[in-house]
Amino acid sequence: MLSLHGRIAWALVLYYVAVGLWGFFLGLRSSGPSPGFRGAIAIAVIASVAQGALGVLTFLFVRQPAESLHVLYGAALALAMPLAASLVRDRAPRGQSVALGFAALFTAGLAIRGIMTA
Repeated sequence: MLSLHGRIAWALVLYYVAVGLWGFFLGLRSSGPSPGFRGAIAIAVIASVAQGALGVLTFLFVRQPAESLHVLYGAALALAMPLAASLVRDRAPRGQSVALGFAALFTAGLAIRGIMTA
C-alpha cells in the first residue's frame, strides 16, 4: 500500500506538470480553457482526492509519515486546484488558462514537497 501511495504521488506530479504546460500553451494561443483542459483538471482533482484517501488508509493501517507536515501537503494538494478554479472564474479566457496552468504547476510542487516529507 505504501509503494502504491508513492507511485501515484509521482504520477500526480507528472500529470500536474502536463496540465500546467497545457494551460500555458492555451494562454500562448490566446485561448480560454477548453472542455478537454477543464476535464483534465477535474481528473487531476479526483486523482488527488483518491490519493488522499489512500494516504489516510496508509496512515491508519501501515505507518505514519516521517513528518506530520506531509499531511498538510496532502490536504493542500487536494484543495489547490478547486480553489484556483474558483478564483479565476471572472478573468478573461486567456488569463484563466494561464492562471490555471500556474496553479497546476504549483500543485505539482506541493506534490513534490509531500513526497519529500513522506
